[in-house]
Amino acid sequence: MSRSALVETLVEIACLAGENILEVYAGADAGAAVKGDGSPVTVADTAAEAVILRELAARLPEIPVVAEEEAAAGRLPDVGRRFFLVDPLDGTKEFLSRNGEFTVNIALVEDGVPVAGVVYAPALGELYAGAVGEGARAATVTAGRPAGWVRIKARAVPEAGLDVVASRSHLTDETRDFIGRFTVNDLVSAGSSLKFCRVAAGAADLYPRLGRTMEWDTAAGDAVLRAAGGQVATLDGRPLAYGKRNQADDVDFANPWFVAAGGFDPFTLASAS
Repeated sequence: MSRSALVETLVEIACLAGENILEVYAGADAGAAVKGDGSPVTVADTAAEAVILRELAARLPEIPVVAEEEAAAGRLPDVGRRFFLVDPLDGTKEFLSRNGEFTVNIALVEDGVPVAGVVYAPALGELYAGAVGEGARAATVTAGRPAGWVRIKARAVPEAGLDVVASRSHLTDETRDFIGRFTVNDLVSAGSSLKFCRVAAGAADLYPRLGRTMEWDTAAGDAVLRAAGGQVATLDGRPLAYGKRNQADDVDFANPWFVAAGGFDPFTLASAS
């Protein structure tokens, strides 16, 4: 299957998962609980993940899947050079606060690189998709169907300062200090992996995350941003890698701090500011 055909498949699956999430979102009780790591989980998380796992198994059974709630339950498959990363509902706090900024995330990783991904915000009707080497695009979803696809591209650094997007629920002091190294026109908070998509669509220039994330939180948005001509790098300037297991200082699939940016080197820009 080509990457473009694979993206179409992931779009269909994400939209199906979004329908399940919206059913729970429309109700009075999200069935919220707290996981062992202190993060929230809802009925919508588990229902959406079940849909995604079922559909991926039926359509692409040869590719293993690492999914957030399966991982939380201790069920991690053996993965080789090619596997899916799934976060069925990124931004559970946003889901519970009912601000709409939560997303379905599915990404394909090859040799440590997220090469294709889909990010769907069902409450907002926003859908982003991309494949490295084939570009990125966005659509509006109505009644579960995407339409009006448009190409998106990360923008080059503006001369007069940066538009920065940061986490609504996890803005750390370290992130604030990093942002302070730049000339900033506008600082906007957003939830979930939509922050990657804002940079990919040229609505923001920089998304620094000097705080805790896991690979399933970032892979789909990272893929869309890379496809749009942007980058995601760790603080030593290296591309954020995926499939990290047996880490000496952290658990499997945990990310280091990173910076997502448009078509420029944020570290060079920071040192010049």
